[in-house]
Amino acid sequence: MMVDGIGSSGGPPPQPLEWKFSQVFGERTAGEEVQEVDIISAIEFDKTGDHLATGDRGGRVVLFERTDVKDHHSQRELERLDYPINRHPEFRYKTEFQSHEPEFDYLKSLEIEEKINKIRWCQTANGALFLLSTNDKTIKYWKVQEKKVKKICDMNVDPSVPVGNGSLTGSSSSSPSRKMYLPNGGCSEGPYNLLNNDFVFPVGGIPSLRLPVVASNETSLVARCRRVYAHAHDYHINSISNNSDGETFISADDLRINLWNLEISNQSFNIVDVKPANMEDLTEVITSAEFHPIHCNTLAYSSSKGSIRLIDLRQSALCDTHAKLFEEHEAPSSRSFFTEIIASISDIKFAKDGRYILSRDYMTLKLWDINMDSGPVSTFQVHEYLRPRLCDLYENDAIFDKFECCLSGDGLRVATGSYSNLFRVFGCVPGSNEATTLEASKNPMRRQVVTPARSSRSLSSLTRVVRRGSESPGVDANGGAFDFTTKLLHLAWHPSENSIACAAANSLYMYYA
Repeated sequence: MMVDGIGSSGGPPPQPLEWKFSQVFGERTAGEEVQEVDIISAIEFDKTGDHLATGDRGGRVVLFERTDVKDHHSQRELERLDYPINRHPEFRYKTEFQSHEPEFDYLKSLEIEEKINKIRWCQTANGALFLLSTNDKTIKYWKVQEKKVKKICDMNVDPSVPVGNGSLTGSSSSSPSRKMYLPNGGCSEGPYNLLNNDFVFPVGGIPSLRLPVVASNETSLVARCRRVYAHAHDYHINSISNNSDGETFISADDLRINLWNLEISNQSFNIVDVKPANMEDLTEVITSAEFHPIHCNTLAYSSSKGSIRLIDLRQSALCDTHAKLFEEHEAPSSRSFFTEIIASISDIKFAKDGRYILSRDYMTLKLWDINMDSGPVSTFQVHEYLRPRLCDLYENDAIFDKFECCLSGDGLRVATGSYSNLFRVFGCVPGSNEATTLEASKNPMRRQVVTPARSSRSLSSLTRVVRRGSESPGVDANGGAFDFTTKLLHLAWHPSENSIACAAANSLYMYYA
């Protein structure tokens, strides 16, 4: 089996990574109460990995930029640091802007909250950064660039030379017979009172007079909204995704997927519509959608029934039929009241080369080969220990939490979040037993726990189920009780390095390996 170009024949799987805490932005002090508007709701690296964007429930977008270089630090700086530097990415705050404001739909008597659901980076141009951000109803296209701050300097004349009432360079204004210079270049020997001497100009002008000069020494970052894509969704937008052509993007809500051109904000094309003629016949909704990273005609979307559909825009304008369907059927004997709820896919991501799709449902991570629709090539158990507690999770609505997932740039590993602000990293190469659980809160020097994987199934089954984390319900991998009020829903993997950014409430944590 191949995973992003890494073959299973020959060499052993890569060694598990040793993850280290890197940075934290907005970490809370002990006892500090988190404001609802400050909770991070979206994270995204750009294609270069040099910029990182976060969105929060208050409608703000915060940008971070990478500051380290290949050579990193001088030896003297290395000696002062507490941890070894090995391709250690460092980011700093760059700027922030208010992307969305709370609105009210008077026709539907509906409040539209400002929370940022998704952020997607677009292609950069002329040093400016471009990105899309969306709340439940409205998508905005932002341009962030440096503007030079213009200031006026060198005002008036040289302060050492007094000017006023005709006096020049210390000459006495009491002399009645002083030669007077006229604006036309002539002169007069007469006394002061013969001329209007508000200002006296010598021949050739006054050397000490300097005109105001506009200088631009400082720069500031300015975010400007270039386009607003609105009034195209009746239901809440759950996904936006850029096309590889750099010109179009899709937006998805529960029942429809629309195709937009970045330059045209007043119209979009509906390419997927799963709304039945009678809403009572509705059996599934769209939960996530993403363009193929290379082929601009291909996209995938997931549903609440646990299926992933691959569609080809070349087949028809309205993609009622899918090109491929990826789903795993559960045995009828194991079905329960919660089966469909926990099967709902909350997030899908294409691998960098587009060969694989990673999906996250409530209990598992699954890796799908787009050339094989018989079942996932790998399944990673994330929340299997919660199965005995599904009733409690249903009562407190935790069973409806939507966890995101991500893949490393080389396709060797996958990651997703969990409760108690934990996130898990799994090796997805056949034979790998990598399973690391890390905590993104509390102690600044984060702990990590490596849990041995259970032996994999036979290769003939085509499915490798890897058990990760604690098997005892209500206890996390570190031996503590699970806290369902703290959850790590959002995370992103650096596109070219082993670095993960994840959000726990209002704090942004960075790890590297």
